[in-house]
Order: sequence, then C-alpha cells, then structure tokens
Amino acid sequence: MNKNELQIILQNLYDHKLSPNEVIKQLSTLPYENLDFAKIDHHRSLRNGFAEVVYGKGKTADQLVAIIQSLYKANSDILVTKLDHKAYKNIQQELPPEYIYDDISLTLVINKKKEENKIGHIAIVSAGTADIPIAEEARITGEFFGSKTEKLFDVGVAGIHRLLDKINVLREARVIIVIAGMDGALASVVGGLVSSPVIAVPTSIGYGASFNGVSALLTMLNSCASGVATVNIDNGFGAGCIAHKINLLGEKNNH
Repeated sequence: MNKNELQIILQNLYDHKLSPNEVIKQLSTLPYENLDFAKIDHHRSLRNGFAEVVYGKGKTADQLVAIIQSLYKANSDILVTKLDHKAYKNIQQELPPEYIYDDISLTLVINKKKEENKIGHIAIVSAGTADIPIAEEARITGEFFGSKTEKLFDVGVAGIHRLLDKINVLREARVIIVIAGMDGALASVVGGLVSSPVIAVPTSIGYGASFNGVSALLTMLNSCASGVATVNIDNGFGAGCIAHKINLLGEKNNH
C-alpha cells in the first residue's frame, strides 16, 4: 500500500464511505518493512493483538540491531527471546537506553508505552531451580503483554508438600503455567488440583534418558488430568502468550 492508497482510505473514512472498523481491517494488511534478511511485520498487533517478537538465537549481531531499531522507530514495545550472553554483549552498545536484559531468562525488553496496570492472574510454577530460566521467560512474556504474574519455584513432585502448601495461590490463579523437566509429572499433579487451565512447558533439564526434554514432553502430552495443554520444549514464551490471551478472555467475561 502506497501513500495515495492510504490517502484514499482516510478520505473515505472522512466522507463516511468507510466505517472505522472497515478502515482497521484494511490497515491490518499493510505491507511489512523489508530489510532483505527479515520482513518486519509492524502491523501484527492489529491482526492478533501482539507486536512481532524477536527470536534472538541464530541471528547475527547486525541482523539483531537492524530488527530492533526498525521496531523501535515504529514505536513498538520490543521483546527479544533466547538472546544468550554473547549475543547480548555483541549488540549492547547499539541498544536504546531504556532496554532491560535479563541474564536468567535470556530476554531483552524495551517498554516504550510503560503500562503499569496488569490484568488477571497467572501463576508460574516450576518443578526445580534448574527450570527457572524457562519459567522466567514465561513470566517476563506474560508481564510484557500486560498480565499480572505470581511465581512458585522449586515445588516439584519430589517434595509435593511444598506445592500443597501453596494450594490457595494455585486456585486463585486464572491460568497456571507449569514448567518441569525430568519426568514432567508436575503438570498432571497441578491439573488434578485446580479448575483453571494449565499450560505445561517441558524443559530440556534432566539426565540422559530424558532425551533433552522429550520424556517430559511425552508425559505432559499424555496427562490424564483434564484441562492441561502442552507447548514445545523450553517454550516459555509460547506459554506466556497463551496465558495472557486466556487472561484477556477472563477480563472480557468480567465486564
């Protein structure tokens, strides 16, 4: 879409030939910004409610800087996931001043809009301390999009009393994200205790026969607890997105 086409749309809106909703529908298909190695989708939030999020792993420093600068110039809030320490150090000097890098979750956040009011209630539950990096990725993602979160870490099935001691927190949550490696059993346990939806995140934590998270993934996919849905291995970001969307549905139902 060029400037003339955009001007026609806006003129039609002004002349009441198009409704605001019709204009939004047309603008949601505006073209991307072509950087050759990446096509930045600046209008993704118009279509699905989320701005484009950057997967940091596998990109060069120059590519990361160009993508972040493109989003920043478009006044977007920015979330980069799976950005390891080396990659972060390589781009640190080129980042806008308000960035926040978290070296546990390996995420980088630039919040330009600074919305303080968080909605709903996501409980983030990790089986072990080693699962915390993925749990933090889920937490930061949920909060980035605008959800309120609460953490329950190191409450795995090897010491189930630690989880049961926090049963009220679980039952007050609108949605629960359960992060576990090893046998991945925690998701089923939580699913059997609560009425809220549970998003299970298998992690690659474990010994040889865990197959880098495959054993936890299969356990979670075969959960006998109702209301448990499973995302991919180490996908804290995906879990945070889904949990936030459930939160949004809950907010709509409360109004």
